[in-house]
Amino acid sequence: MTEEQRSWRGTTILSIRKGNKVVIAGDGQVSLGDTVIKGNARKVRPLGDGSVIAGFAGSTADAFALFERLEEKLERFNGQLTRACVEMAKDWRTDRYLRRLEAMMIVVDAEVSLVLTGNGDVLETPDGILAIGSGGNYALSAARALIDQDLDAEEIARKAMGIAADICVYTNNNLTVEVLEAK
Repeated sequence: MTEEQRSWRGTTILSIRKGNKVVIAGDGQVSLGDTVIKGNARKVRPLGDGSVIAGFAGSTADAFALFERLEEKLERFNGQLTRACVEMAKDWRTDRYLRRLEAMMIVVDAEVSLVLTGNGDVLETPDGILAIGSGGNYALSAARALIDQDLDAEEIARKAMGIAADICVYTNNNLTVEVLEAK
């Protein structure tokens, strides 16, 4: 078995902010090399009191460690998402244990949408569309093409994820979609 075959691969996470909604959608496929191990993984979930939604791409165990850490930061900083993410990114980059985690996250609340990486990045996009994972660029392209259509954020997310699943072999149509009302 080659290194490529042994590595866990793939996912697609997409966030759309349009109108009064913000959505994160994630597919359910977990692959090991060229084998689908699980088709209904839940990679998107609400955090804390439900006012924040997060989605991850990467190792499942790593993602749960990051979810827990982010929930701690949200509690410490009274739900201030940007502040909690900046502090978590600092830890992620400097902490010996966290530095080895292989994942990326999209986190949103009613006001802000962010991508967090292990490099210490906390990124926001001006158009309200974020995507990560193996099918992320496909979903991002589809969402940008659909954003000016007469569709709401959830409809765009579902259509764009469907397009990504049709193209990316590491992405399926078994979606988890979480929605927040934006301000």
